[in-house]
Amino acid sequence: MTRTAELTVEEVLAHVADRRDEFTEKRCVPRDMIEEFKQIGVYRAATPKRFGGDALPPTEFLRLIERISEADGSAGWVASFGLSGVYLAGLPLDTQAELYADGPDVVFAAGLFPLQPAERVDGGFKVAGHWRFASGCKGADLLGVGIGVGDSSSGNPRTAVLRPGQVEIVENWDVVGMQGTGSHDLKVDGVVVPEEWTFVRGGGSSVDEPLYRYPAIAYAAQVLAVVNLGIARAALDHTIRVGAGRTGLTGAPRLADRAYYRITVAKAEAALRSVRAFFYEVTEEVYESVAAGRPATFVQTGLLRLAATHAARVGFDVVRDAYTLSGTAAINADHPMQRYLRDASVVPQHAFLTEGMYDGAGAVLMGAKPFPGFV
Repeated sequence: MTRTAELTVEEVLAHVADRRDEFTEKRCVPRDMIEEFKQIGVYRAATPKRFGGDALPPTEFLRLIERISEADGSAGWVASFGLSGVYLAGLPLDTQAELYADGPDVVFAAGLFPLQPAERVDGGFKVAGHWRFASGCKGADLLGVGIGVGDSSSGNPRTAVLRPGQVEIVENWDVVGMQGTGSHDLKVDGVVVPEEWTFVRGGGSSVDEPLYRYPAIAYAAQVLAVVNLGIARAALDHTIRVGAGRTGLTGAPRLADRAYYRITVAKAEAALRSVRAFFYEVTEEVYESVAAGRPATFVQTGLLRLAATHAARVGFDVVRDAYTLSGTAAINADHPMQRYLRDASVVPQHAFLTEGMYDGAGAVLMGAKPFPGFV
């Protein structure tokens, strides 16, 4: 069941590019833009087919997020949480039926950490506390918070799902990169959440469809990492356009006529295309396996984590090289490279994409035990 979109992907991407300064100023992607994302399938991409969603193969969704990120990193980051249907598939089927009763385009945002203890009471868990980094929370239909109830041996948090009216959004997102993601704090004051409206992130799915056999935590890392592939593409394309057509302020030779400029551009192009090829190759390999009924192996999951981490970091390196090539002009506040550099620097800082993920991947590749929660 696929709805005919009122807007095309190209039209929505144009709107994102036109409005990115607005996203920065408002510190969020506004709800009317979220509605446009719904029209092109962002928020049904991970909704089970049994509930009217598309349950897209990961490569299709990742390519869409990459394209949005090329237009604006913050918009791509917010749209990336369209994968949340993978998490929500851990809810009981009856709960999911209620969740999708009005349609498959459900926007979910969550602040999971620091985990807050939740008391078991009649009817579920009494939830109270303060959580950070709820990206996209101002445009969400549902909000999640991480609770500790002593039942997760995997190290993955249990998430309580609430309606926006049950949650206070503490608007404190004040950063220099990804300013438009609206990653504010969440606060809940003693709300009782039924147990059937909670799930363990990465703890398994109630839905038997191929997408929900794909490693969920690895996928969550991928949708964030692919943002930097989009940003890097935009930054490098800008550098190529400028280099091909502009002379220096001093009247020196055109940038494209300078060996250092050509060499750096060529190396960056090779690095970006190489890491992107690895990223999508392993994605397709693992999805093909799970779609055929073969569970993802530890090595496959480790490779997904490695590909995500490497994409995030190489993407940043490419943007940094493009910034350096841009010379003095790039120090101006309104220069495009300022946005690219600030946004791209945020992605590798995410806990899913830090340098330590190379250690986990190396351990898996050599048959050693990685740190808890890696696979």
